Amino acid sequence: MGVRSLIFPLLACGIGAYFGYSLQSGDHGLKAREELQSRKEVLQGELAGLKEVRKRLERDVALLRPESLDPDMLDERARAILDLAHNDEVVMMKRRVPNRSFMPRP
Repeated sequence: MGVRSLIFPLLACGIGAYFGYSLQSGDHGLKAREELQSRKEVLQGELAGLKEVRKRLERDVALLRPESLDPDMLDERARAILDLAHNDEVVMMKRRVPNRSFMPRP
């Protein structure tokens, strides 16, 4: 039994070890699969949030179409965004209650 008879088993073991390592740690291995699964979950959550934003934006755009445009709503939103009021309007401001936890005690 010489060295020649050990070449094939050693070669087979080497190839098996290579494929075993690749299965565990390779670019398409088990670790990569776990990372892709976790990334998939994160992206699915992000997608759900973006779908909600899209629904809200589509609803807002639908309200701005000429056939469904409410002039009062448009005026109210424009005033709120631009922080404007007419000269003859009365603006009622809400008074904030001071936070007593930061005030010094007498």
